[in-house]
Amino acid sequence: MLFIGIDLGTSACKLLLVGENGTIQNEVTREYPLIFPHPGWSEQRPEDWWNAVVAGVPELLRGFDASQVVGIGAGGQMHGLVALDAQDSVIRPAILWNDGRTFKEVDYLNNTIGKERLSALTANIAFAGFTAPKLLWMRENELENFKKIAKIMLPKDYIAYKMTGVHSCDYSDASGMLLMDVKNKCWSKEMMEICDVKEEQLPKLYESFEVTGNLTESAAAELGLTTNCKIAAGAGDNAAAAVGTGTVGDGGCNISLGTSGTIFISSKEFGVDKFNALHSFAHADGNYHLMGCMLSAASCNKWWMDEIIGTKDYPAEQKPITDDKLGENNVYYLPYLMGERSPHNNPDARALFIGMSMDTTRADMTQAVLEGVAFAIRDSFEVARDLGINITETKICGGGAKSPLWRKIVANVLNIKVNIIESEEGPGLGGAMLAAVACGEYASVEEAAAKIVKVIDSVEPDAALAEKYDKKYAKFKQIYPTVKDLYDTLKA
Repeated sequence: MLFIGIDLGTSACKLLLVGENGTIQNEVTREYPLIFPHPGWSEQRPEDWWNAVVAGVPELLRGFDASQVVGIGAGGQMHGLVALDAQDSVIRPAILWNDGRTFKEVDYLNNTIGKERLSALTANIAFAGFTAPKLLWMRENELENFKKIAKIMLPKDYIAYKMTGVHSCDYSDASGMLLMDVKNKCWSKEMMEICDVKEEQLPKLYESFEVTGNLTESAAAELGLTTNCKIAAGAGDNAAAAVGTGTVGDGGCNISLGTSGTIFISSKEFGVDKFNALHSFAHADGNYHLMGCMLSAASCNKWWMDEIIGTKDYPAEQKPITDDKLGENNVYYLPYLMGERSPHNNPDARALFIGMSMDTTRADMTQAVLEGVAFAIRDSFEVARDLGINITETKICGGGAKSPLWRKIVANVLNIKVNIIESEEGPGLGGAMLAAVACGEYASVEEAAAKIVKVIDSVEPDAALAEKYDKKYAKFKQIYPTVKDLYDTLKA
C-alpha cells in the first residue's frame, strides 16, 4: 500500500509518496503565485492549489503502481478564508494567514466583544491571521461577495472538496478560525451570530484521521488514481507537522525553526493560558495542544545574512561563534520583523539590536540573531511552564534546525534535551500518516508515530551554559516591555 501526503504551503504544494512503513518513495513540489493587491494584504487563488495537485500527482506516481495508493491526507496553511458560492465556485481569492488587513475587525473582536468572552467561547482571542476577522472584513468591505457565501472553507479543505465533493474540516484546522468551541469540538453558535454566519455555511467537522470520502470518478481520472482511494480529513500545518515529528499523546513538544517559529505542546487534557499568550487548539491525534507562534524565526537569520551581510554562506558566518562565546554575548536582538504573535500579540512590534559597543563584531551580531529567536521561543515556553506543564525534551524541525550551533543554543536557552529526527518532511509526512490511520494501517496516530518517527541524534544542555543563558534571558525579557510604547510612536 502507498499513501500520498500533501503539504499545502504558502509558496508551494509539496507532495510525498509514502510507503506503509513510513518510508518516503518520491516527492514533487509545485509552486504557485502569491498576490499582494495592497500593502499588508496577501491572497492566493484556490484554483492554483488544485492545479498544483493535479499537475503534481501524476509526476509523483511516475514509475509506481497508482492502484497501490489507498489514502491521501493533507497538512495545510491555516486560517485562510476560502469562500464558495451556491455552485461551489470560488467567490474571490483566498485571504491568507499572513494577511494584515483585519486590524479593525481584530480590535472590535478583542475590545468590543471582549477577549474574556472570546476565550470562553473559543479558547482563543482574535489575531489578524484568523478566519473570523476576515469574514467581518468581507461583510464590511465586500458585502455583495459576503452575501454570496454558501460555504466557508480552509485551504487544505478546498483540495479535499475537489477530491471528494464533501465539505469537510478537521478540528485542528477549525481551531484557528475563531468560530469553533475548541473544548467541546463543535461550531460556536455565539461566534456564528457575531460573524453573521449560519451553521450550514460551515463544513462538517471530523477528527484528522477520519475518512471524509473517496475520490470521485472525475477527481480520480484527473489524478490518475482509483475511486478506492480514501481521503483523510487531514490537519492544519502545525498539527500535521507535529504528527510527522511524533509530537503526539501527552507532554510531547516540538520546536519548529521555519520562516515562522512555533513551540507545539501536545496534551491529552484541554487547557487554556489565562492570558491567551498561547493558542489552545485541538490536535490531529484526537487530543489537544498548546502552541506559541512567532512570526519571524529562521527568516530573521535569512534577513540578516541575505539582506544585511550579503552572503549565502550561513555556516561560514556561524563558524567564529565558538563554544566559549556562548552565554557571553552582550548584544541582544528582538526578532519581531513582522510584528509578533506569541506571547505579545502586537502587529506593530519591530526588530531591534541593543547592546553594541566599539568592540562588537559581525559574529556577535549573528550570534545575537540566533539567540534572540531562541529567547523569544523561551517566552512561550515559560507560559507553558507557568501552566504547570513540565517539558524536559523536545523534537526540533525546520530549516533553522539544520544548524548544529542553533540547536545547541536552543537546548541551553531552554535547558532541555533537543532531539533531531530522521525525516524533516513535517506536514506532508504527517498528512500521509493520518491517511494511513484512516485506512486502518495503524490503530491510532500515536501508534503510527511510535513506529514511523525515529530520533537519530540529541543535544543535551550543559548545566553551566544553561545557567549563563538563564541570566541572559532575564535581561532579554526586560527589553520588550521597555520599548513597547515606542512602537506606537514609530507607527505614527
